[in-house]
Amino acid sequence: MKKRVYFIGLGLAALMAACQPAQRATISGTLSGIESDTLLVRSMSIGSRDGGQMDTVPMKDGKFAVQVNDSVVKRVFIFEKPSGNKAFSMQAIELYLLPGKPMTVNGSMKAYTLGGDAFYEACNQLNAELLPYMNSLDSLGSLCVQMERDGVPGDSVRRAYAPAREWLNAMQEVRCRFIQANADKDVAVYALSRDLSWENLGKMLDVVGESARNGAMAPVYANLKQSYERIMARDAAVERIKEGAEAPDFTLKDLQGKDFTLSSLRGKYVVLDFWGSWCGWCIKGIPDMKKSYEKHKAKVEFVGIDCNDTEEKWRKAVEEHQMPWLHVRNAGDPDVSTLYGIQGYPTKIVIDPEGKIAKVVVGEDPAFYKYLDSIEN
Repeated sequence: MKKRVYFIGLGLAALMAACQPAQRATISGTLSGIESDTLLVRSMSIGSRDGGQMDTVPMKDGKFAVQVNDSVVKRVFIFEKPSGNKAFSMQAIELYLLPGKPMTVNGSMKAYTLGGDAFYEACNQLNAELLPYMNSLDSLGSLCVQMERDGVPGDSVRRAYAPAREWLNAMQEVRCRFIQANADKDVAVYALSRDLSWENLGKMLDVVGESARNGAMAPVYANLKQSYERIMARDAAVERIKEGAEAPDFTLKDLQGKDFTLSSLRGKYVVLDFWGSWCGWCIKGIPDMKKSYEKHKAKVEFVGIDCNDTEEKWRKAVEEHQMPWLHVRNAGDPDVSTLYGIQGYPTKIVIDPEGKIAKVVVGEDPAFYKYLDSIEN
């Protein structure tokens, strides 16, 4: 009897928690130099694949305020919403909003200061050290664009842009020194996330102290570490995924939720099609894939491996485009795209009946269809 009361209590607690409003924190401030009267604010959970939430935020006299769900650490981007026929600018303020820590942002899109918490204020130091280099890069970029418009030869434009490499290297050094000087602070993880090269990221992951790895920015550190390990594994796989090499076996869930194992198709030709509903070239190639499937399905098994999609988007895309072959979803455990060293989408890999890699084609390339035609002869 006591157990029953206990479980009813748990259910009631869960129901009450579900009815509670989501935790929200405010990002507010004043931004100058913006022609539009509206901002676009995108917020997303760390490691999210769904694009997060986009809020349209009005401004008055440069002032703005937006509430963001901050139950977990959020990565936030603030853009200027274009007005009229003005092109969309990719320039953005990039922030990390900590749970329960409202933030202020004051200044301009290029030069701004953060407030509201010691972590935000610590970010200002790194941003200030990087700003002169960023301004120099922006100015040089504008100059080179104008040179191209004026018809200046490409070699001259490239020579003019040469100092950029030195500045980019200097920015890498600034970030690494900052991490070393603040290794035990949450802001070290912020610096770790600011466009470090893969080589420097690998080095600095070990420099960050345990208190920072497990502190407020722990989800960001874990995501960066996972991304680095995935890239290293992918690069190692690229060296192994060669024509004539053994195709790595894997097991993924199909549309019915059943396990599909690659080796179950041994004795047949198999096409592994790495794709995603977000990939324009993948979608564009579906009609040709359908024709090829109908032509070769007696001898070749097609396996669509969906990557970087939510399950809902994957299922919707398969149904919408009526792709009749076998489909599985690469949910990341195991990460089959890493296992096969996939560097671009779509990538099509043909495996022969003995389980060897016979052909690798990156992109929507007629070479893939020509190869399938050749194995029928």
